[in-house]
Amino acid sequence: MSAATTPYGLAAVTANVGGVGMAGFLTAGGYGGLTTRFGLAIDNLLEAHLVLADGRVVWTNATHNEDLFWAIRGGGGNFGVVTSMRIRLYPVREFLAGLILFPWSEAHNVLRRYAEMMFSPPDELSMHAGQLPTPDGSKVLFVTPLWTGEAAQGKKHISRIERLGAALSTQIAPMNFSELLNLYNSRIGDGRHYALRTLWLDDLTPDVISAAVAAGAVRTSPHSFMVFQHFHGPGTRVAPDATAFGLRRTHFMMEIGAAWEPGAEAEGTPHRQWASDLSSSLAPLSLPGGYANFLTPDDHDQIDAAYGNNARRLRELKRKFDPDNVFSSAIPLPD
Repeated sequence: MSAATTPYGLAAVTANVGGVGMAGFLTAGGYGGLTTRFGLAIDNLLEAHLVLADGRVVWTNATHNEDLFWAIRGGGGNFGVVTSMRIRLYPVREFLAGLILFPWSEAHNVLRRYAEMMFSPPDELSMHAGQLPTPDGSKVLFVTPLWTGEAAQGKKHISRIERLGAALSTQIAPMNFSELLNLYNSRIGDGRHYALRTLWLDDLTPDVISAAVAAGAVRTSPHSFMVFQHFHGPGTRVAPDATAFGLRRTHFMMEIGAAWEPGAEAEGTPHRQWASDLSSSLAPLSLPGGYANFLTPDDHDQIDAAYGNNARRLRELKRKFDPDNVFSSAIPLPD
């Protein structure tokens, strides 16, 4: 998509990594670098065409098949196969973005200062932080600022971010939409095994930061990662029942990813355990639920709360559009 829109100076709310498919990303909710400026991906869906369980091909938008339109904005692929969609684009020709790396020994202080910056950020500033794979397997803390506003103001914010700690490297530059989507592709290797966990956090409290830093220090695979993504901006100003997505308040979405190469430990038991242990240690400090796109059918407690008060309506619409459960989506619905 970026190849088609970039020459016209247009951008869409997409995932942080260019290789993520748009349909599955969008129908789950869709956190991305542009979320803080333009809302979740589902907030920018204008129309979709689907094949339903009975073979009918239907189209849906805000005034046609409204129930189905509501359900696929957060309820995932549980209602049909999305064959095409129309999404809103925005005139943003250039972004100020990149990657700043800090020593893991500074992770506690940098994450604390990052949380302070996210207390009341402008919509134009999106920023992730956490631990990503590095070419040499070393443990570092990353911060990825993305600025979509006026350039001079952006440079001031980036300067503050660079002073969060003693940076090992800073790679911040103006870039277009295609360059932005390709920025992190090299960090996610094809052919690896992955096991994901997710949490919603009200804030990065000292206890949350301590648990994350401790887990990062004993990471069992150099390919595993953790990411904190702050949710603010227009997506928080949408009514909780306007779409199926479950949480419309300011929060941090945490992604915990165990990743390992195929081989003797194909099941990845120690790596899965690392992700599970970190998730369990943070569960008492987290909000109910979690991002449904990263949940599995075994995450019963989180699934029950992931959709909040929207769960009952989702179940009713599932029975209406797919009573035989033909579409067993990777995004589970509560029982």
